[in-house]
Amino acid sequence: MAAPTAGRRCLLVLAARRAVSLPRRTLLSAAYTDPARWEETRKPEPQSLVKLAKLMDGLHDSKLPVSSLSIARFVDNISSREEVDQAEYYLYKFRHSENSLCLREWTIHNWLRKCLQYGAKDKALYTIQNKVQYGIFPDPYGFNLLLDTYIKADDFKGAAQVAVEVMLQEAFDWTSTQLLALHALHGFLSGQPDVSWQEDRNIGAALLLAGQAQNTTAGYSSQLMGSAKIGKVELMKGLRAVFTRMPLIWTPGYLDRGIDIMDKVLQSPGAVQLTTDSVEAMAAVLEELEKLTEEGADAAQEEDADDKEGGRGDVQVPQPAQLEAEDAREAEERRRAVLPALRQRFQAARAELERSGRLSSRSAKDEVLAQAQELLPALERQEVAEFGEQVALWEKQREELALLEATAQERARERQLLEEKLQSIKFVPPKQQVL
Repeated sequence: MAAPTAGRRCLLVLAARRAVSLPRRTLLSAAYTDPARWEETRKPEPQSLVKLAKLMDGLHDSKLPVSSLSIARFVDNISSREEVDQAEYYLYKFRHSENSLCLREWTIHNWLRKCLQYGAKDKALYTIQNKVQYGIFPDPYGFNLLLDTYIKADDFKGAAQVAVEVMLQEAFDWTSTQLLALHALHGFLSGQPDVSWQEDRNIGAALLLAGQAQNTTAGYSSQLMGSAKIGKVELMKGLRAVFTRMPLIWTPGYLDRGIDIMDKVLQSPGAVQLTTDSVEAMAAVLEELEKLTEEGADAAQEEDADDKEGGRGDVQVPQPAQLEAEDAREAEERRRAVLPALRQRFQAARAELERSGRLSSRSAKDEVLAQAQELLPALERQEVAEFGEQVALWEKQREELALLEATAQERARERQLLEEKLQSIKFVPPKQQVL
């Protein structure tokens, strides 16, 4: 019996080693991220980057426009990490030229693919974050590739930053993008990171907007957590801090609307629930705001006494600082007015959720992951087909532009030859007749 037992042990050890060595499954399949469809449909033109760089430098120095095809060809022919950095420079120069609005969608998509191909995902994210300087506004497929790359690398901080950029560009058009972004955001929050109030607001907005299209446990839980984060900023910094440079509505009451989500789940049919961690996130925000209100009351009394003694009303406060101070005072007043009712509504809704069995024992991260694994295979097939059509359309547009460029260059050569011919003809004045 010893020999069979030893054999089974060996097999178990080999199986364990193989399991460890298997590549980790990401949310997106290999077929989705495979660049073959992108490469097969397109017909890039082999070009010398040195000649292209010299051409674009000359045009920039002469204050002449650079063709969108020139920058597209440069990105097409990137073949190393160093050339990615060179392309970044020319994307910046193109963005600050008179043709800045002509950067093509396929150039942006290709730029992201080149960054990922040569290990420069952070460069891709940097140019997206600095969209004003580079003009990089990715398509949904490109955003999905970047999100998947960060998630595959277990870099949830970077993935969350990409999700925030999707939110800022209002690009949650695809369900797959919503799911990937939610997975990235919850993965980042699961590490309990220390973030600024601006980062917390941005994450909250991304959770809210990405979750709004999902009438599921994952979607409602994400909306609740997002509303809690935004509502916290509203009652600490004022409503102006919420909607400034953000795709959010200007109507106050984000915590109220968060509790409305709890009521909506209670009234919804089926097995829709809220995760316990999302409800606890709302509870933590209310507790923090109550503590802040108590501390603020004592500080306000001391500040009023200082104002009376020091005559601080005569000091000229800069306009931005004055606005922030006014917003903070208004937020404090509103906080004192609405917190008791919010606390009462929240406690009643949470108690009803517990009684009706509407609290999920799984975390929001696990709920999002389960939903993504269920829906993504079908979504991938549809999106891969749509992307193939989009690439074919881009290629058709590129060929039309190349034909127009060739026609324009041919006419320019003909005009130049005509001018040279005219210059070579010597003018012979007629002889004057002698009378």
